[in-house]
Amino acid sequence: MGEVNVRERIARRAEKEIEDGDYVNLGIGMPTLVANYISANKTVVLQSENGLLGIGPYPTKDKVDPDLINAGKETVTSIPGSAYFNSAESFAMIRGEHVDVAILGGMEVSEKGDLANWMIPGKMIKGMGGAMDLVHGAKKIIIIMDHVAKDGSAKIKKECSLPLTGKGVVHKIITERALIDVTPTGLELKEVFDGFTIQDIIDSTEATLIVKDVIEGVN
Repeated sequence: MGEVNVRERIARRAEKEIEDGDYVNLGIGMPTLVANYISANKTVVLQSENGLLGIGPYPTKDKVDPDLINAGKETVTSIPGSAYFNSAESFAMIRGEHVDVAILGGMEVSEKGDLANWMIPGKMIKGMGGAMDLVHGAKKIIIIMDHVAKDGSAKIKKECSLPLTGKGVVHKIITERALIDVTPTGLELKEVFDGFTIQDIIDSTEATLIVKDVIEGVN
């Protein structure tokens, strides 16, 4: 499966976790792709830290407005009824728990739901951005990421080795291989995607997985 198809699979599956009427924040990177797959049967309002409530899908070339960007500085569109405001008001929405779902990228997630997604020691970084506020202010945190790192090492770990963004904040993990729920008793494997087996997921996950009532072959 090519990289584009992998990212599309993850984004499409993440969209299914959004409910009609939700206010949603999409993190920088792969999470922004979710905007392209919002079902026409749902009324969903996307919020961005830089001050836009009501983000639409990515624009076609003839619809690009260079002044209309998301938090990752990518050009976006807006939906009817959208609103613009400064970042202080945006973060007040987030910290005030007015965001129902945040879909964020991840570098590592622990079996307790700890998240590391903002820095790798020794590499230049721009800062944490809104992630620290989102993981504590949004009501539901969904992490979407590759199941393993480029060197093949597990990204779903017993304990995170990278600096944490938040402790015990993740509710659900979606990768190109599986969907995993974070529960008080541990990580529950819920879905295995087409092309992989339950054993594949166990073998590529450092954390212990609770395996029961798993749906296999999910497209």
